[in-house]
Amino acid sequence: MHRDRGSSSPLQVSPGSARSILLTILGEFVYPGEEPVWTSTLLHVLTGVGVEEKTARQAIARGAAAGWIAPGKSGREVCWHLTPAGRQLIREGAERVESLSADSTAWDGNWLILIITVPESSRVVRRRLYSSLNWAGFGNPTPGIWVSPHPEREGEARRIIDDLKLSASTFSFVGSCASIGLSDHDLVERAWNLGAVEAYYGEILDRFKGLQPQEGDSILFTHVQLVNQWQRFPFIDPQLPNALLPPDWIGRRAAVLFQEQRATWLDAAHKRWHELTGAATTADRAGR
Repeated sequence: MHRDRGSSSPLQVSPGSARSILLTILGEFVYPGEEPVWTSTLLHVLTGVGVEEKTARQAIARGAAAGWIAPGKSGREVCWHLTPAGRQLIREGAERVESLSADSTAWDGNWLILIITVPESSRVVRRRLYSSLNWAGFGNPTPGIWVSPHPEREGEARRIIDDLKLSASTFSFVGSCASIGLSDHDLVERAWNLGAVEAYYGEILDRFKGLQPQEGDSILFTHVQLVNQWQRFPFIDPQLPNALLPPDWIGRRAAVLFQEQRATWLDAAHKRWHELTGAATTADRAGR
């Protein structure tokens, strides 16, 4: 998410990458069971939602390189198993996404504050830091400072900082806003552009509202697109406590509606998935 501080400019949210769509497919259809998935099935769904075949193959290779999936071979076809690391990644991501629809508990007024120095030359580290902290719900009110009204996410923040080897250049504090300077709501305004987030949610709801895909590939592909979009909500929505949000926050409603729509399409999408995996297995056996 890119945001110009102090402006009401629209959010510039990157569309789901091939890797994120692959992770959605793995989480929706491979994670629930123990069965492997054929390359041909992954390619069918990835290209069906608009990913070019070359890019789809690269996403599968990068998923393997990242340790999400491991290859096996049966006949002429390669099949893929989720690794323990891949299953953990999917499980943690699902918990974060599903938590967006829950009402926030009472807030005690405390913030988790990180002061992080990243050398200007370390652009890759900086990019990964921004992406990871955005996912964890941190806001960036001023360069080098990150805040979250969720002190319980200290462990998650520590893992991010440790993974990026930034511990030696990071200070962290937990505390409330003093009476000097900006208030809690001023801090929210500086750290997150909630007006732009609200507008983005409205556009997403309009895009998926009233869709009635047909059975088969249509409902499978639409389901994957919906879930992938839902899984991107944590990148734009910091999941602030109710005390820091406008009344009837659209983010909660959007998360609930997407969760309900996913449940509505789930059985039909899985039916088509099993048709594809069964056809791939039959074709592989016939080719031996």
